[in-house]
Amino acid sequence: MSAQFAPLTSCDVLIVGGGSAGIATAASLLRRRPDLDVRIVEPSEHHYYQPGWTMVGAGVFTPQRTQRRTEDLIPRGAQWVRGSVAAFDPDHDRVELTDGRWMGYRMLVAAPGLKLDWAAIPGLAETLGRNNVTSNYGYQTAPYTWDLVQATRRGRAIFTQPPMPIKCAGAPQKAMYLSADYWRARGRDDIQIEFHNAGPVLFGVKEYVPALMKYVQKYRIDLNFGSKLVAVDGPARTADFAVTGPHGETRQERRAFDFLHVCPPQTAPDFIRHSPLAAESGWIEVDDATLRHKRFENIFGLGDGCSTPNAKTAAAARKQAPVVAENILSLLDGLPMRAVYDGYGSCPLTVERGKIVLAEFGYGGKLLPSFPKWLLDGTQPTRLAWHLKAQALPEIYWLGMLRGREWLAGPDYVEPAPQLHRAQA
Repeated sequence: MSAQFAPLTSCDVLIVGGGSAGIATAASLLRRRPDLDVRIVEPSEHHYYQPGWTMVGAGVFTPQRTQRRTEDLIPRGAQWVRGSVAAFDPDHDRVELTDGRWMGYRMLVAAPGLKLDWAAIPGLAETLGRNNVTSNYGYQTAPYTWDLVQATRRGRAIFTQPPMPIKCAGAPQKAMYLSADYWRARGRDDIQIEFHNAGPVLFGVKEYVPALMKYVQKYRIDLNFGSKLVAVDGPARTADFAVTGPHGETRQERRAFDFLHVCPPQTAPDFIRHSPLAAESGWIEVDDATLRHKRFENIFGLGDGCSTPNAKTAAAARKQAPVVAENILSLLDGLPMRAVYDGYGSCPLTVERGKIVLAEFGYGGKLLPSFPKWLLDGTQPTRLAWHLKAQALPEIYWLGMLRGREWLAGPDYVEPAPQLHRAQA
């Protein structure tokens, strides 16, 4: 860092990252206090509704339905700073941008998302999007998934899941179930489906496993736990796995494929991992409940890039944003923080076209359903959950979450629950 510091500008709240978590937090802040000086640092021209990519890979959504211009989503009253952060200087309440600009702040919100580490698997980046290798984790490659699903008529179809944490832990399975449903409906019984999961279980919350196992059996899926993808040879159509045995021993296996859907390893972004904000794990070190940084009192973190042990989903960011907004305003007013996050995350597991197992849970795997069981039993596949994901959730995202409308997303409070700064819907 330069020894000389003359900030280009300063603001009340500086938000690093204009993805789901960053824009939602800005919107929640400005709904509560419209005159707040809020700035969002974000380099990307386009913003993506990433939960929709599963549906793109199944031919349900067009890619265009999941993309909008960033400038159209910046909340009224916030300023978009087009750029990227190079370094954090939390001891002096400032950040440096990659173009040399400096920005000061009273409060900092770090919402950088995470890094899809395609390069961690040798051969993957070179063959992704061709040679029958695809992934619903990319805007450019999700349409290729649908192309391959339609074209595949026989052979071996492999779906992979890397070690946790990853965003939307159910996404690798969603791609598999929807693909299998398409093939089964068309009598393509010569396709052998394999699921290679680096972890030890099908899903981390046991209440949802029985329903998922029924579909595993229905689609005749070969489950391989402790099986981690370590290399891909696209032209040769082979994938190498490190397989961990029951006693911890590891062996290498090479599998030929005719269809390969990859979920890449995921880490905190490099500029976070190498910053003072990072925990030893590389993620932004925050308190699990208040989302305030554990070492810097005027810094908060949320979304996929922070250290909280919740499922990394847009639904989690939707619940986290109001908590951060409430607690920031409390601190600016000299009041104690009261808003707390319970670890809520949601994973709509698309088990077939038209039915979803709606997994909703918080810290420790506690079930946190949004609807009464008589209306929607999330542990069972339902058509109502499908309509929720296919029709309601995209609109809730664009028109609700990113505009500070906190439908079913208001924060919980520690007692006594205050009535401060509550947003108007």
